[in-house]
Amino acid sequence: MDWLILIVSGMLEAVWATALGASNGLRRKLPTAIFVIAVVISMAGLSWAMITIPTGTAYAVWVGIGASLTVLWGFVSGQERPTIARSLLLVVLVGSVIGLKVVS
Repeated sequence: MDWLILIVSGMLEAVWATALGASNGLRRKLPTAIFVIAVVISMAGLSWAMITIPTGTAYAVWVGIGASLTVLWGFVSGQERPTIARSLLLVVLVGSVIGLKVVS
């Protein structure tokens, strides 16, 4: 259950990071509200997961999931240009996150 909470929290990290970027310096109301809600839930989930998952592993997985999904969203939305190098680095990042779960 803690791993599921950690994964969902990592997904919410991508939500709040994207909302923060769209908030125009916290000036736009809807993206700012999404940012605040998502960051609170994401941090609470990370905190919960760290009760049983080692801090370093939990944080690395949380950041890896959030960063990967944020970059993928950038590719899909056209805000970032997908390149072979970026794509390969995302594969390495996801592989590292999976590896941390396997060795935990």
